Amino acid sequence: MKNVSSVYGPVKSWRVGWSLGIDLICENSVCSFNCSYCQLGFIQERTSVRREFIPLEKLKEDFRKSNWKKSDIITFSGSGEPTLALNIGESIAWIREFSKKPVLVLTNGTMLGDPDVRSDLLEAERVYIKLDAADEKTFQLVNRPVEGISLSGIIEGAEKFRKEFDNYLGIQFMVLPNSRIDVKEYATLASRISPDEIQVNTPTRPYPDDWYLDSRGSHQGVDYPAKPLKQVPREQISGLVSDLKKLTGIKGITSVFDRDELSTS
Repeated sequence: MKNVSSVYGPVKSWRVGWSLGIDLICENSVCSFNCSYCQLGFIQERTSVRREFIPLEKLKEDFRKSNWKKSDIITFSGSGEPTLALNIGESIAWIREFSKKPVLVLTNGTMLGDPDVRSDLLEAERVYIKLDAADEKTFQLVNRPVEGISLSGIIEGAEKFRKEFDNYLGIQFMVLPNSRIDVKEYATLASRISPDEIQVNTPTRPYPDDWYLDSRGSHQGVDYPAKPLKQVPREQISGLVSDLKKLTGIKGITSVFDRDELSTS
């Protein structure tokens, strides 16, 4: 993958504007989850072991060649769980110093129990944690984590991170037609993390038949084999947003239907 750039975009995100993506994995799809709705398709390597995938020097070279000046924010996401990359901390630090752009990290939260990972993320302006379930059965069904990862462990790690992280923290809640949703249970878990924002989503991107590098970017006009996923109706999503606002007191709760332009980040 030496000829593949670890930087892609910018792409239009309904959450944060024009986002330049950083992919610290870039060799195939690698994650501690294998989510049933993942934009990358079935994850090729499922692990919770951290290692270096892309050297910092390659990231620097790719970033300098990219269209980074046209971006509103720099987002660590890409071909899997970004916190599996051992050099994410130094990568965030270099990008902030070089570009002066804000940094966002999208994470599934599985590594937040590790103090080194929490320390790595402290320099980011924004961190969004995936939280798709309020009970272990739904968690296993939707997110399909590697062995040893539990919903309770993720919540505990997220609580520790929130106490250390003074910047903007969001929760991303993907709702599927087969999700078991107890809004009171979910609100209780979300309140424990105390985020600034909750984003209530339903699938807008297809599920690829295989892993394709292009799947880390925009999904408008997909030109590789993929199947669309069923969405939860707008009315149900709106009801969840309303209930969560009442139960949590968090004003910053939005849904994917609140924005006109849908893309990835």
